[in-house]
Amino acid sequence: MSEKIKIIDCDVHNSLRSERDLLPYLPDAWKDRVAQSGLGLMYSGYYSPVGVGRQDAMPPGGGGVGSDPDFVIKQLMEPYNMEYAILTGNLFSVSVGHDPDFAAVVASAYNDYLIEHWLDKDPRFKGSLFVALQDPQLAAKEIDRLGSHPGFVQVVSSSASRMPLGQRYYHPIYEAAERNGLPIALHPGAEGAGQANPPTAAGYPTWYIEWHTCLSTTFMAHLTSLICEGVFEKYPRLKFVFIEGGVSWLPHLMWRLDKNYTALRSQVPWLKKMPSAYIRDHCFFTTQPIEEPSQPSHLKHIFEMIDAEHILLYSSDYPHWDFDSPDHILRWLKPEERRRIFYENAKQLYKL
Repeated sequence: MSEKIKIIDCDVHNSLRSERDLLPYLPDAWKDRVAQSGLGLMYSGYYSPVGVGRQDAMPPGGGGVGSDPDFVIKQLMEPYNMEYAILTGNLFSVSVGHDPDFAAVVASAYNDYLIEHWLDKDPRFKGSLFVALQDPQLAAKEIDRLGSHPGFVQVVSSSASRMPLGQRYYHPIYEAAERNGLPIALHPGAEGAGQANPPTAAGYPTWYIEWHTCLSTTFMAHLTSLICEGVFEKYPRLKFVFIEGGVSWLPHLMWRLDKNYTALRSQVPWLKKMPSAYIRDHCFFTTQPIEEPSQPSHLKHIFEMIDAEHILLYSSDYPHWDFDSPDHILRWLKPEERRRIFYENAKQLYKL
């Protein structure tokens, strides 16, 4: 880049050094379980031949990638002139376990851990308030408990679920988020695990490459559900952030929804405008993993179709294998477009 612009990274995966880090924050009734057996997280089960983390992201003092705040600052934030890093964690598998009480307890413990070990350490770290999906009433209670903490800028949960996320079962979460002035962020990672649905509409694929490629289809289903179930009419101040699900699929979904709405609007009488308008007014999408075709002009056309300048947020996905360096992606953007996508949109959304 010819100009060193300020950046807000909207998907930085901090992690625990050990699951035992949560023990001081767990109620006594749950400490023995975690101390003896760990969290028992259910992952997707798909083997990645390149692993998950960058090999160069291991902290020199030990621990897994993303577990050392000082090293995240040194390796990521300072070299790339990042004003803020939005921490998204890596406990998404908690939301597909079978015990709703345990899932809620782990979410609360993690949030307290995040405050003490990350948010209080450096004001450039901003947190995502983690909630589990199994019991929306408990999730809403957690949002009300910590939603006013200045270090949290959004609520985050897994895109892996038992049903489409627009359905009214989940509405207590959205009501609490709107009440606390926080966007809702969805992040993949546990599709096909535990009590979640299969990771594709056709069922369970064989290989990680299939699983990883089809993650965007889950986002398409959730977004369609959120619109058609009237979530944005019921909660008009609510914003959604779709993290790590790609963006190139968005135009055809907007066109298909609008086309079907013209004939089938009687099924969704609560909608007061075209479905694509709700997407533009209420939804943001992170850049990573950005789809960069061999002909950059093709992606430029997609950006024009979705008004990318106003709905995209830069994300690196640090410290994962498919990290997108801000110096190497979307170089063809005009300076104003780059400034909005890499900085201004997030600054405005998160009130930074």
